[in-house]
Amino acid sequence: MPQGDHIELHRKRHGYRLDHFERKRKKEAREVHKRSAYAQKALGIKGKMFAKKRYAEKALMKKTLAMHDESSSRRKVDDKVHDGAIPAYLLDRDTTTRAKVLSNTIKQKRKEKAGKWEVPLPKVRPVAEDEMFRVIRSGKRKTKQWKRMVTKVTFVGQGFTRKPPKYERFIRPTGLRFTKAHVTHPELKCTFNLEIIGIKKNPNGPMYTSLGVVTKGTIIEVNVSELGLVTPAGKVVWGKYAQVTNNPENDGCINAVLLV
Repeated sequence: MPQGDHIELHRKRHGYRLDHFERKRKKEAREVHKRSAYAQKALGIKGKMFAKKRYAEKALMKKTLAMHDESSSRRKVDDKVHDGAIPAYLLDRDTTTRAKVLSNTIKQKRKEKAGKWEVPLPKVRPVAEDEMFRVIRSGKRKTKQWKRMVTKVTFVGQGFTRKPPKYERFIRPTGLRFTKAHVTHPELKCTFNLEIIGIKKNPNGPMYTSLGVVTKGTIIEVNVSELGLVTPAGKVVWGKYAQVTNNPENDGCINAVLLV
């Protein structure tokens, strides 16, 4: 096993901390202010080096954005020469053509900052907390109301063990835990029953993502090793993202579309 994969492997098996994504989001939000403060304080050679580095980053970002805009831009056709005279009202009407986009640009689009996810369901209905959780009354006289039962389909890791009932905050019923999904490949037009590796993002919020709740529009990671997909470099792809397209709690199964 490569030396650097142990963290990723641990996350695949046991998942993240419950507040991992929230902490990450806050850290990224603070980073802008930190960088700005450093840029104002840095003097001499350090300031010059930092300014040069930031300039290179911004130039690269502008290039990348321009490259993505090229796909929808139009440009004039130069090579076509008309025979005979053109009517006056057609003189300023040039024929345009769509700019060609390099295929590798499209492949790398998702990896780059400027590339945005093109998902089958860009907008989904928000799920209210009352619909997502049911209050469980606990304690001798049923006065304590700090427990919640998840009423939607969830995914938990392979070696998952519940906390002792005394300390459990969220109860995920065994009957609503799913480990496999029906994933459709949009280009092959085939559906495969694949194992779920993890929940990448639930659109309703980071708390549902960390709990592993699967609702319509959720991005899940599935094991595609049996499909035999390979990267341009020749490495076998074993994890790919897919978006859930149905309401699993109503249908009793998870249907998803692979993001290619």
